[in-house]
Amino acid sequence: MKVLRKYTLIFVLLSLVSSIYAKELSDLEKKATEWIKTLELNDNAKEKRLIKVVTEHLTAVKEWHDSHPFSMVPAGINPRTGDKLTDLDRQIIVDSSIPATVHENLMDGLREDLTTEQVEKVLDCYTVGKVAFTMKAYKEIVPNMTTKEEEVILGNLKKAREMAVDYKSMKEISAIFEIYKTKNEQYLNSNGRNWHQMYKDYVKALKEKKNKK
Repeated sequence: MKVLRKYTLIFVLLSLVSSIYAKELSDLEKKATEWIKTLELNDNAKEKRLIKVVTEHLTAVKEWHDSHPFSMVPAGINPRTGDKLTDLDRQIIVDSSIPATVHENLMDGLREDLTTEQVEKVLDCYTVGKVAFTMKAYKEIVPNMTTKEEEVILGNLKKAREMAVDYKSMKEISAIFEIYKTKNEQYLNSNGRNWHQMYKDYVKALKEKKNKK
């Protein structure tokens, strides 16, 4: 009797896990569908192909993330800074080892049916529009931004966006953008700008504006 109860419990648990997993996959397909629908392609065959491409990518990223916890990376230090690796650092490290084909399949699949602008719109869906609002902030912080500065800064943000799509959580996505924001700050500092002072002036101006209201 006890053995029967044990196997019944196991069966129930497996069924529950299977049900949860099926719902998660359904949610990913729903998300992919919503993203592709925003492109208004008016081409059912093309939409189906793209939804499949994005769903497969989202699923691969989720499964890799879920099967590779941060604990797979030993606790240690960042060799560049000497700071102790955070749990987020360790999760990013292990998630970054996802096979390159996962990213390649996404990008190849998108480019096969979409223009460059449309591909960027899909990537923006993954990263909740971080390129646009981060670029907007840079233009507010950096006075009289030159065409070259804008080109370099925007280029780095687009690199961040494409890299970030292979990470599951928003914390990871934000951390990837931080890597490229640091590159932008270094670029500005090495080309006659003072990022620390510009940001300080920006914050001061915001406070003064707020106090005037």
